[in-house]
Amino acid sequence: MSEQPSFPIPETAPADRTTGRYIITFREDAVTEGLALLSNQAGIRGLASAADFPESALDLSQLEAGGGAVFPTLGMAVVSLDEGGANSIRTSAGENTAILTIKPEGIFYAIEEGLSPEYLRGYRDAVDNLYQKATTEDIETIQKKECFADDIQFTWGLKATKADKSLLTGSGIKVAVLDTGMDLLHPDFAGRSIVSQSFVPGETVQDTNSHGTHCIGTACGFQDLNGRRYGIAYESTIYVGKVLSNSGFGDEGWIIAGMEWAIANGCQVISMSLGSTTPTSFPTYEDAGLRALKNGCLIVAAAGNNGETGGTVGQPANSPSIMAVGALDHCLAVADFSAKAGKFPGAKVDIAAPGVGIYSSVPMEQQRYAAYNGTSMATPHVAGLAALYAQSTGKRGSQLWQLLTSRARPLKLPSALVGSGLVQAP
Repeated sequence: MSEQPSFPIPETAPADRTTGRYIITFREDAVTEGLALLSNQAGIRGLASAADFPESALDLSQLEAGGGAVFPTLGMAVVSLDEGGANSIRTSAGENTAILTIKPEGIFYAIEEGLSPEYLRGYRDAVDNLYQKATTEDIETIQKKECFADDIQFTWGLKATKADKSLLTGSGIKVAVLDTGMDLLHPDFAGRSIVSQSFVPGETVQDTNSHGTHCIGTACGFQDLNGRRYGIAYESTIYVGKVLSNSGFGDEGWIIAGMEWAIANGCQVISMSLGSTTPTSFPTYEDAGLRALKNGCLIVAAAGNNGETGGTVGQPANSPSIMAVGALDHCLAVADFSAKAGKFPGAKVDIAAPGVGIYSSVPMEQQRYAAYNGTSMATPHVAGLAALYAQSTGKRGSQLWQLLTSRARPLKLPSALVGSGLVQAP
């Protein structure tokens, strides 16, 4: 069957597409000193601070109106600079100054590949009839091959990760999904504790793309209208951060604003199914990941969907302090599209999760449910299971990372493709 991607990587997505602004990373605990240096070197002053807004939810219009903004929890600023000002800051930046790095602000995008309606119809028919029509011998053969399929009770991803056997619910844990938003009217989430904020200028949290609603469904949803469970941490508090537009793009400043908001509000897990194909890591996201871990927050991010062309883990997942997630198919083989480890420090896959034919929620106007492919779909599996570990053990940050990787199921596959193996439920 032919597959037509619903969410292809756009031609305009590469890292050389920038906004004209710059991302400044300050030395830890040196934000005030760094702002003084910005003022002296480039005349930048009076920037809006996320800390001055309720729940650190910065109004992104301030980026345009005020020439930039400050994110004190992450120790970063996004500023408008001319080339002369940028060069002056570059000259001043370094390990021994208040400003560590400066980089042009790029654009990230939702990482996913879709499945054609024809494929989905065939897949669902096969799934729904597998155990009804198969003989005992057929089922034993399937089990020996360790292939999984959706059934009337659970999606295959929940079965492969043993989430279907866990009694944990994610209760008391805050999970932030930074993506295209969420369909806040989706009936599967009625009565849930949901905190939402849009960081996309001119757009509400309401998701008309579907990528965000799908990822939230896997990480934090529960079951469909027929009782099939597709979500993991179904009693967690959902933090919906819209950092990608309805077209699937997001300025890095929007994403940084969402990270600041999630960490400042005490989220224990951040799920980011977004990025670029840039193979090199950059200190901006390494510093962000480290500061999140120190604040008791684990960031998990999609490795990327450029594996078929030899692509390696892209930003921001290729930072050592951000957990990079690769994708597996229903027989626990590496998905063709899943990015592999690269040669640059940090550009490795840390863990793997189900990422092919993943059934989850989508906006009601898009028929309520759909199955998608992508490392984007693998990532919320890890985020949801991280919430279960956080609930059961009280571990946070780097200790939560260690639990996920040490208890992953080893696979007879190269670690460059699957890291420590298939994530498992506690």
